[in-house]
Order: sequence, then structure tokens, then C-alpha cells
Amino acid sequence: MPVRDPLLSQCNDLPAPELPERGESWACFLDVDGTLLELAETPDDVTVPPALAARLDRLHTLLGGALALVSGRPLGDIDRLFAPLRLPAAGVHGAELRLDDGSVRHVAFDPERLDPVREAFDRFVGQHGGTLAEDKRCSVTLHFRQRPDLAAEVHQLGATLIARLGDELHLLEGKMVLEIRGGAATKGTAVDAFLQEIPFAGRRPVYLGDDRTDEDAFRVVREAGGVSVVVGTPESTAATSRLPDVAAVHRWLDALATTLQRDA
Repeated sequence: MPVRDPLLSQCNDLPAPELPERGESWACFLDVDGTLLELAETPDDVTVPPALAARLDRLHTLLGGALALVSGRPLGDIDRLFAPLRLPAAGVHGAELRLDDGSVRHVAFDPERLDPVREAFDRFVGQHGGTLAEDKRCSVTLHFRQRPDLAAEVHQLGATLIARLGDELHLLEGKMVLEIRGGAATKGTAVDAFLQEIPFAGRRPVYLGDDRTDEDAFRVVREAGGVSVVVGTPESTAATSRLPDVAAVHRWLDALATTLQRDA
């Protein structure tokens, strides 16, 4: 059933996302930064709207627990943002996975393998003001949102490190951020893992995200016959639906809650 709210109208060639049909069970996966929260200069500068935790808690209940956050942030950072709420969540692009029963899985990886990346990123930050290195243990991130002029240098640094350090490490490029991580986990593998577990199993998946790091999840959801929703104005995407901005995401989540409540 298409969303009829004119505020969620079709943008570019992608329609606004549908809502569940009566009797249809959904599993909802939500990226955090750029999807639920407006992007900020640094990860610590984001603002969490006062009503957001309550909105997510309500949806978690209406979906029978089948709602998870999927983020590049570590689980501890996710919990800090939405405290006291502790939802099922994937942290560090799926390297950390907390299920609905509270159990946590970690991708096996020796964090010392990233020591050369830590050193290179710290050196780069020391030489370039307005940049920030973030250590997530099994990944290291270089933020340059305040220095878009450094994009070419950052990407060259990432490519050089990956070429030198081998196949065990993986490069992720997002919106003014570059991340090098260990292991094979992605947001797509995180969604796939959730879909094998109660209460997510057997439900139609829906995923909302805004960045290139969400594309793996879009593909997994499409292959599962679900609803993939990109937020913003990407040049290209595997998503099949689109919402223009974070405010539209919040409105759509409210519409989802209303539909679920009506059909309960």
C-alpha cells in the first residue's frame, strides 16, 4: 500500500516506500546517522530528538521485537545515544551483533592487525586540522566532514593502506568518512544474520539507510523480497524506494506505527 502523505511524495525515479498490508509481518532495520539522526561535524555532535527513543520503543513493541538498529557506530555508542533504550542492534557495520534476547556476537578478528592503520590515521590527523580518527577496535575511521578539500588525499591514503596490508582488511567509503575494518562483516551480513533469528525470521524485511555502507543491506533485503529505502539524494543505489531526508523518515515511521496499531 503506497504512502499517501504528500510530505513523503515520490522523489527522482524512486517512489516513497510502501506500508505493510493487513496481516503482513515485517522486520524493520534502521541505519542511525543520516537516517534516524541528522549528520553532524563529528560523531559526538549529533543531536537525538527527544521523542525518537519513545518512537523506536513503540515500533519495537508493535513489531513484536523485530526492529534493529544497524550502524557503523559501536554498540556502546548506539546505547549511549538512545539510553535507556537497548534495542537489537548491529554495531561497526555488523562486526558486533546484539540479538533481541540481549546476547552479543562478535566477528573474530585480531584488532592489532589494524595498528598500522591507527598509526597512519593518527599521523594524518596530526598533519591536517579539522580531521578526526575514531578507533572502534575492529575498525578505524577517518572523518573529514570539516575538510572536504582533503577527499582525494584521504581516499589515496585508504587505497595505499589496503594495498600494503592485504586482503584481510576492507575499505569502506561513506559521506566524508573513510573506514578500514577487519573481517568480512557488512550491514548486509548483519541483516542476513538477524533474519535467521527469532523474532526476525519469517518476516518481510525493510531497511532504511542513507550511505554507500548501506548498499549491501539494500541488496540483501531486495533478494529477500523486502522493502529497501534510501534516504537523501544518492547518485545511484540498490534501494527500491526513497525518502528525501531524516524528517521524512520520522514521519514514515509514525505512519508505520499507525498502520501496525490499526491492524493489531
